[in-house]
Amino acid sequence: MTQQQNPWELPMPQEQFDLMRDILAAPSPIGLEGAMTYGVLLPYFEKIQREGWGVHRFRGNAGLVLDTHPGQDDRFTVMVIGHADKIRMQVRSIGDDGKIWINSDSFLPLSLLGHEVILFSEDPERPGTYRQLKGGTVEAVGAIHFADPAMRKGDKGIKPEQLYLELLLHGKDRKKQVEALGIRAGDTILMDRPIRSGFGENTFTGAYLDNGLGCFVATEMARIIAEEGGLNNVRCLFTIATHEEIGRFGSRVLARQFKPDVLIGVDVNHDLDAAPGVGDKRYTPLKMGEGFTIAVGSVTSEHLNRLIEDTARQEGIPWQRDPCGRDTGTDAMAGVLASIDAASASIGFPIRNMHTISEAGHTGDVLAAIYALARTVQQMDKANDGKGITAEDLRSGHPRLDQCEELTFSPAE
Repeated sequence: MTQQQNPWELPMPQEQFDLMRDILAAPSPIGLEGAMTYGVLLPYFEKIQREGWGVHRFRGNAGLVLDTHPGQDDRFTVMVIGHADKIRMQVRSIGDDGKIWINSDSFLPLSLLGHEVILFSEDPERPGTYRQLKGGTVEAVGAIHFADPAMRKGDKGIKPEQLYLELLLHGKDRKKQVEALGIRAGDTILMDRPIRSGFGENTFTGAYLDNGLGCFVATEMARIIAEEGGLNNVRCLFTIATHEEIGRFGSRVLARQFKPDVLIGVDVNHDLDAAPGVGDKRYTPLKMGEGFTIAVGSVTSEHLNRLIEDTARQEGIPWQRDPCGRDTGTDAMAGVLASIDAASASIGFPIRNMHTISEAGHTGDVLAAIYALARTVQQMDKANDGKGITAEDLRSGHPRLDQCEELTFSPAE
């Protein structure tokens, strides 16, 4: 009899992959996240939510929270956060020759060259209505023949101020041609490459894994918990935040709004084992395909980490520990940034080529994170003989190094 395989050991079902692709493909740059939150996730939340659950929307941003116990603020609360905003390029100025000069934001400038992008522009005649322009490419030097010798030899790179959007306009008054399209400073530009299956088994590649994947994890956690009966004691907030890429501003607002007992940020991480040119830095060799990652250090809670790791161990879910210094770099910092008392954890999945058009990940790592977090919340709900975990459990659960046991050398036999 063949032992049944776990979901994270199998190819991701097509319906689930399609949802992941739709979430990642939604045009949701910083400050304009509504395409993902309202266009993709809100209808899905309404489809999967149990009776009595509710959805919160907000005045200052297009974030979303799917709430298992709306209005019950005294209940033990777990907030799981993914962020919907994508790094983007923006129009800086328009040259007389029709070149649309752009910034590179958090992209490495040379990684953008030659890639097709989509420009989103508000219609000046109909404010609040947006158009998209496809087919343009990001360029910098025009051709190797125009580059200086140091750049041609690879001794010198591309500077952000060299980047422009090429629309292949020609003829007279090219600047006026651009302006006639309604393009203006501040317009958003996104890379145009939805994810597809990769060559390696159970891999996928494309743009904007950072951080539609965190939103996908929170969403699929909600579906699993809903399908398996919901929660009796714990209130869970499946949270889609905004403005993470410019300072984690959205998540800290939501943390302040709900004041959860537990706050878990879910974001991409690096496949450090496969990262080129960093061997001398002695990074922890996180590997794509070896399970989700859990941050150790910074402001993360050792007690909460132990709950997640114990659950993963019991369920046979693979995970990897990721040492962090002062800052996790994720929405797991939202609690302390909002000055609230919450036990925090930072969960991720190793990907390659972060902040490029060819980001790549492993479906097994994403599924491992989904099931580890869903099972952890369900365990919290059943703790204390079915009464559920309490805030006092967290207060009294801090490790005591003054009570540690003596470790002695024991030679291997």
